[in-house]
Amino acid sequence: MSDNLIEKDHNLVIKEINDNEKMLKPEKKKINRTMLSVVVVSIFVSVFFGAIAGFLASELSTEGIKSILSRIENKKVSTSEFLHSSGDIPSETTKVSVIEEESAVIKAVEKSSPAVVSVIVTKDVPNLDNYFADPFANDPFFSPFGFRSVPKGEPETEKIEIGGGTGFILSEDGFIVTNRHVVIDDTAEYSVITNSGNRYDAKVLARDTVLDIAVIKIDANKLPTINLGDSDKLKAGQTVIAIGNSLGEFRNTASKGIISGLKRSISAGDGRGKSEILEEVIQTDAAINPGNSGGPIIDLKGNVVGVNVAMAQGAENIGFAIPINNVKRIYQSVTLTGRIIRPYMGIRYMLINKDIQEANSLKFDYGAIVIRGDRPNDLAIIPGSPADKAGLLENDIILSIDGEKIEKETDLSRVIRKKNVGDEITLKVWSKGSEKIMTVKLEEAN
Repeated sequence: MSDNLIEKDHNLVIKEINDNEKMLKPEKKKINRTMLSVVVVSIFVSVFFGAIAGFLASELSTEGIKSILSRIENKKVSTSEFLHSSGDIPSETTKVSVIEEESAVIKAVEKSSPAVVSVIVTKDVPNLDNYFADPFANDPFFSPFGFRSVPKGEPETEKIEIGGGTGFILSEDGFIVTNRHVVIDDTAEYSVITNSGNRYDAKVLARDTVLDIAVIKIDANKLPTINLGDSDKLKAGQTVIAIGNSLGEFRNTASKGIISGLKRSISAGDGRGKSEILEEVIQTDAAINPGNSGGPIIDLKGNVVGVNVAMAQGAENIGFAIPINNVKRIYQSVTLTGRIIRPYMGIRYMLINKDIQEANSLKFDYGAIVIRGDRPNDLAIIPGSPADKAGLLENDIILSIDGEKIEKETDLSRVIRKKNVGDEITLKVWSKGSEKIMTVKLEEAN
């Protein structure tokens, strides 16, 4: 009997356990769903804030984060401002700066272009089409034994355009500056096409033999002019614009760049097998193409700071311009006298540097030593010149002119070029082992 009671009790326990499990199953399911939701939300939040933290860590410095968080707490920063600071959207300051520069470039080109002209070179050239009497003279079928007709006298000529360049107007009555190599041919004829499309015959008034500059004249009145700037104030990195008759076809082409370098010395060819040394030229990366020669380099105010003169062959965007301050004196001389008047001293010289000093045991590593050239007739001092009259001797070393030390940046020729005919200059000279002071009166170069 006891066994029956035990078995009955056991069955009751099992039944109670089963009943309890049935009651607990829904609760377990609720708990499991809740735990799953918590896990999913936790993962999403972690990923979201982890991404933001990673972005901030990579894009901003610690100080930047502190600053932005502080400003967010104080409600002083907007979403767009935050994106500006992270570099995703250009700031208003950047936009304004770009717009201001573009506006300045446009205004400078509009201001200067009316005074920029195309210089056209025209020449009589033989017309060989009618040169031979027999039109079949070169045809082997009609001349099987190689006989050729004799040309009938001198060939006829016709005028054709053989070249061109650019210039710019400096006076309302038609004085124009261009490059000497643009108008170098004495047998050619020259004309000018203005920005408005009018064409005028041009006369060459002067060609400079030292700088590649020429002054030409057209008969016209009330022409637009361009202002001259100050090339001595140019800085490397400054924005400039080149304007010219690119390729002799595209008039008033403008190209923007910067000043890449100052006071360069280059050897420039004229396309005829000759070359010349140009000193103190401006280097720019503004595109200068064939046909741009003689055109202006302008600053953002529309003032001329240089005259396009050459481009580097085999390179991209390396062009050169003659500083306008070196041109002003030439232009003024021509307008006042009809020719270029330049002072000269009458010596040949070589600048001294440390290598020359050491090789020749000289006392100075600067100055200009008076020395003859390679050819027998290249005398050190031109007879009858101002230097000869003052008593300068071969192998004398000119140390300074009017207190200005003679060295690479202040070359003797550059110093003399700034003087006027008739000026008396004071030289400090090392001569025959002693220092002395000499006075030279500059005269006009022939």
